[in-house]
Amino acid sequence: MALKIFKFKNKTIEELKALSIAEFVELLPSRQRRSYTRGFSDEKKKLIKKLEKKNNVKTHLRDMIVLPIMVGKTVQIHNGKGFEAIVIQNEMIGHFLGEFALTRKKANHTSVGVTNKPKK
Repeated sequence: MALKIFKFKNKTIEELKALSIAEFVELLPSRQRRSYTRGFSDEKKKLIKKLEKKNNVKTHLRDMIVLPIMVGKTVQIHNGKGFEAIVIQNEMIGHFLGEFALTRKKANHTSVGVTNKPKK
């Protein structure tokens, strides 16, 4: 049985890493392309430079697009209360970082009439 090779728009991860950011953005969906054409902010540019040097980076930039150079690195994404450590995988390319650090928890409801007060 052959091992399945990851491909994004018929390109392997090595081919994606060889592309410039402008060439890579042409492969993305329209929402991410629009975000890039407006230009990366200074904070996003700093994050890209940090990720080239380090493997573990903290960030508040939930609207940053996952780029091929981020694959295999750990990014700690702020969820409003703390940081969640996320290891970037191949399948995450093209998504926003905020999609992987949820800001809300599931509601934990109890039965009708049940209170959580301790008994005397």
